[in-house]
Amino acid sequence: MFQDILAAIPLGFFLAFLLGPVFFVLLETAAIKGFRAAISFDLGVIFADIIFLLIAYLSTTKLLNRIKDDPALFVFGGGILMTYGIIQFVQNRKVLEHEEVPEIQKLNKRDYLGLAAKGFLLNFINIGVLGFWLGLIIIFGPKMEMETDRMTVFFGTILGTYLLVDIFKILAAKKLNRKLTPTRIYNVKKIISIILVIFGVFLVAQGLVPQELNQIQDQIDNISPEASAYLK
Repeated sequence: MFQDILAAIPLGFFLAFLLGPVFFVLLETAAIKGFRAAISFDLGVIFADIIFLLIAYLSTTKLLNRIKDDPALFVFGGGILMTYGIIQFVQNRKVLEHEEVPEIQKLNKRDYLGLAAKGFLLNFINIGVLGFWLGLIIIFGPKMEMETDRMTVFFGTILGTYLLVDIFKILAAKKLNRKLTPTRIYNVKKIISIILVIFGVFLVAQGLVPQELNQIQDQIDNISPEASAYLK
């Protein structure tokens, strides 16, 4: 059991610093809306991870491989990210053009639930996250003999480490709050919107040209089998 925990901690650190839309939106939320708002968002993200883990654990590997490699899901998820990013960008620009920059308001319980839902959806529409958890189950599951108790401790440690590291990230980003003017806040939001669109484009591209991506992977395998084995 202790060895499972030691093996899980580095994976939790890796997951916490994995660059993606969730990473940037979390920092934005912490810097602009504060600690509790960012924690609410992060809990939504973790809940989506738990759902993916349950799907991966309870389903067959063959079925999951079909789901995670379905181009339509990449296009759908990427399209949502692109749409959301574009809407946010346009809304921010309209606010600046009319010089109606509102002050930051205190959040209520409904706002926190909304942030948790936002974190859940941003993570859930990224089908690559399902592939990540599936890969971990395929790699580490047999080593733990697929024992429920050991796997619960292992993946619980990953998510616990992820949350702990995120708390430090949130605290670091929160310190920027004092330096943020309304104009800077909307500039940050504009940058995050562009980042979301970029990630959306990559997801759509992965769904539209999966064969080309597989060919690139095959070329990498031919160049360096050892490196490929390490990555896998």
